[in-house]
Parts: sequence; structure tokens; C-alpha cells
Amino acid sequence: MARVPSGSVPEKESSASAYREAGVDIDAGNRLVKRLTPLAQQTFNEQVLSDLGGFGGLYQLAQDYTQPVLVCGTDGVGTKLLLAQKLQQHETIGIDLVAMCANDILTHGARALLFLDYYACGTLNVEEAEDVVRGIAAGCQQAGCVLLGGETAEMPKLYRPGDYDLAGFCVGIAERDRLLPRPDIQPGDVLIGMDSSGVHANGFSLVNRLLETAPEDPDRLEALLQPTTIYEPHLREIIDSGKVLALAHITGGGLTENIPRVLPEGLSAQIDLESWTRPELFDWIQSEGNVDEEEMRRIFNCGIGMVALVRSEDADTVTQNIQSTGLGARIIGEIFAQEGPAQTAYNA
Repeated sequence: MARVPSGSVPEKESSASAYREAGVDIDAGNRLVKRLTPLAQQTFNEQVLSDLGGFGGLYQLAQDYTQPVLVCGTDGVGTKLLLAQKLQQHETIGIDLVAMCANDILTHGARALLFLDYYACGTLNVEEAEDVVRGIAAGCQQAGCVLLGGETAEMPKLYRPGDYDLAGFCVGIAERDRLLPRPDIQPGDVLIGMDSSGVHANGFSLVNRLLETAPEDPDRLEALLQPTTIYEPHLREIIDSGKVLALAHITGGGLTENIPRVLPEGLSAQIDLESWTRPELFDWIQSEGNVDEEEMRRIFNCGIGMVALVRSEDADTVTQNIQSTGLGARIIGEIFAQEGPAQTAYNA
């Protein structure tokens, strides 16, 4: 969608002033569009057939697929927005937005094609909104997709001055016979855990509550605001190699609930908690919030942001491949047979 505010060219100054008095500044919206256009254009490729400013974005599919399947995802960044607004650091939250969507469709083996965002606020701050979208464009470049358009909505009284909200929409593509998860997952298959860059964008309702009473620590705040890792550049080669059986994006629900989402009934995952060192940031959250271990594993990623399932004979090769991209990865467990719905079990 084009990021052009309704009534962007007022016929009379009086009508523009009346709308501004009601809390919507059309001229500010137009200034924002001019600033955002080059950011979006930096992500464009030869498949884009439109520019910003129309009613919709046009994208031509490449003829590289025999049975192409479009894979779509939408998400937001939740209350991590409150921390970005508190610290007045808005660029990284845009990367989070892309990551939450692009990582989800990646679990189906899809290559991200295009992204659209929705930015809603009470009073439009052009510089702040530009920072957010600059981060979105940076995230799109990491994910290898186009920022095809977006929408800016200025809604006084619905949002307080200084507040804004974000949502994102990602469309990817995959060959039908190479969609993940594969149906032939079996006992003995191995789980490879990949590093998260921190808390990512889950659990911030608890984190924000803890920050209300905790002594201010700039290093901790910076660590909490680290953007979510975008796993596409670290995983594309091994996905295309056919060695990946399934991928689980470790968001809300943690390892406990997200790994079972890609397993058939009758199979479960056994995780070795000693196979990686949980970052100190999660220890602080657990101690400060008096959170028991089981709940920690259901709320936070605890240092593992993505999990790949592979055959045992491929585990070392795949792990080394991921590590060669600069991302930490290690074997963290395996699949075993167990009657009933899939579960995650732990051993320390």
C-alpha cells in the first residue's frame, strides 16, 4: 500500500488547518512520504513494477519455480515499543518488526519477497517515523526482500501523544515440494540451536515491569533493545541444500511450545540444557522477576532464537555451515518417539 495520507493535497488552507486542529497534520504526512521514498527504493529490485504513491504495490513473480507457493506472515513487536520510546531509539525496532515476520515464514523454507508495514500514532513525529522506517528498510535488506510500501495512520485520541504502534506483513515464496516442515521427521533426528541476539521481541510486558523498579543500567538497556536476529542470511544455503527437515522460530512460548509446532504427533524433542550457556540477561530477568525455570522456558528464548532439525549424519556439517556465517550454533538435543501430542522435554 502507498504511504500517502488521505487528502494529501488540500484544496483550501482552511480545510487543512481544520484537520490539523482536529489532530491530523496532512502536510507532515506528505513530508514523511518524501523522506521514506528513498529508503524504500534502496530495497527495490527488478521485480518491483511500482513506486510509492499508488494505491497498491506491484510485484512480479520470477519464473524460477515449478509449483510456487506464497507463504505469508504478519506480526508486531509488542511492548518492546515502550522501551524504544522511553530511550528514544527507534531504528532498531524496525529491524525487530521485519525479523518477527521474516523469521516466521523462513520456518516454511520460504524466501522473503516483499514486506509492508503499518505505523499508527497519535501525533505524527516525522523524524521519529523516519527512524522507524529506516530500520524497517535495513531489516528488509538483511532479509533479502523489498519494502514495497506501508501505511501511516495519525489517530489522535486513539493513541496518546508520543505513542505509536507497528505491524508488519511479509510475503515469501517456496517450491511446493520443498516446504518445511518435512513429513519424514523421525526419532534420532538432531536439533541445532542458533544464538538469539537477546530477548528479541517477546516477554517485554514482564521486562518493562522489572525496569520500573530496577536501577538504571545503560548496558542492560542496550542489550534489551538489541534487534531480533534475522536468520535468512545464515540459513538460506542449508535450506536450499535440502538438509533441513524443519525450523522452529523461538518466540513467545520459548523452546517448550515452539518446537512441538513443527513435530508430528508421536514425536517429541529432548533438549540438553547444558549444551549452551544462557546469557546473563536472562539470569537477571529470572532473578529480578522471581520467575521459575519452567516459566522462563515458556516466556523467553533463553539464548536460542531458531532451531533446525536435521538428520544425525548431517548435524556436524550443518552446524559448521551456520557457524561459518558468523552465527553461534550447536547441537542441543534430538527427537525421540513418544505417544501423544508432541512435547519438549529437558535434561540438565
